[in-house]
Amino acid sequence: MYKIMFSAGEASGDLHGASLAAALRKIEPNIEMVGFGGTMMENAGVKLIANMTEYSVMGFYEVIINLYRLIKLRNKLVDYMKKEKPDILVLIDYPDFNWRLAPVAKKLGIPVFSYIPPSAWAWRKGRAKQVAKTADQIAAIFPFETAVYEQAGANIKFVGNPLIDTVRPSLDKESAARCFSIDTLKTNILLLPGSRRQEITAIFPVMLATAVLFKEKYSSICFHVAVAQGIKIEELQKIAAEYDVVINYHKDKIYDLMSCCDIGLATSGTVILEAALMGLPTVVLYRMSKLTYHIAKMFVDVKFFSLPNILLKERVMPELLQEQVNPENVFKSAQTLLSDNKQYVKSKLKTVRAKLGSPGVAERTARLIIATADKKINPMNRNNA
Repeated sequence: MYKIMFSAGEASGDLHGASLAAALRKIEPNIEMVGFGGTMMENAGVKLIANMTEYSVMGFYEVIINLYRLIKLRNKLVDYMKKEKPDILVLIDYPDFNWRLAPVAKKLGIPVFSYIPPSAWAWRKGRAKQVAKTADQIAAIFPFETAVYEQAGANIKFVGNPLIDTVRPSLDKESAARCFSIDTLKTNILLLPGSRRQEITAIFPVMLATAVLFKEKYSSICFHVAVAQGIKIEELQKIAAEYDVVINYHKDKIYDLMSCCDIGLATSGTVILEAALMGLPTVVLYRMSKLTYHIAKMFVDVKFFSLPNILLKERVMPELLQEQVNPENVFKSAQTLLSDNKQYVKSKLKTVRAKLGSPGVAERTARLIIATADKKINPMNRNNA
């Protein structure tokens, strides 16, 4: 029986980890799965050593101020690896933490599997060599990730993007509109403030102030908020109470909600790609601490920062960064999307899915995990899965 250890530290990693866990269980029903993750992974059969809810941080400054807690978490996971010796360690994104855990696993003789590797294609390209030395196998979810790792000598494979299997509506548009009590004759704007509290604090007020500007200039408009996993509606309502605008909050069937809305305003992250796959034109917003931003400016080498634009090699989704993220700019960008430009954007978004590989990503990746573990467990007698 295999013992698989996971480490995933944010909402998207929890989602991907849950899909992997389900696929692994399907292939090997008696598999044992443990690790650092969230509720979705736990529901999929992963026994949690620690819950990610209290550890989801981003950026240099944010990691520094949370360093003590993260060190304690790392030590807890290291102690488990030393005691239980899992057959493989599967790292899901969350690079600033996971790649401090990986070398320890390597020294203990535990194979390291990287699912969604560090973004060496965008910045800190030198770390591709270090990752290549540590990871026994890398599974990339974007086609543009492989080149820099191949050059560094890594064992990397593009497995496809897991979102192509999961991002689909469960209802037709009319049924979804009824489900959410949405009047599709009105303009409906979806606010996607993010899954991290620091993102919400930085960007949700700007979205709300933008909603106020819309309310002042348009009479037939409605605003909806998609509440991320791990965020309480009450937290968002408390922030929104300071703004004179009616907001409808929704926790479930987010893809169906996207299908009912005209445009979105979203914090940069996985949700931008989800919106693109649902054909929702979206204004992409991103803010980080000043220290993180100035450090990133020195190293990041990308023309666009949202994944749909990177995939399409064109600024299809409007992007606003740092000081650009203010109500007036967001309002202007949203107005552009609501104009004739919306149809052009929607037509371009239809091509995104084809760039992300074929369906069956979780199963392909699960079989690659088992094959990697097999090489360590019994390289002579076991066939690759």
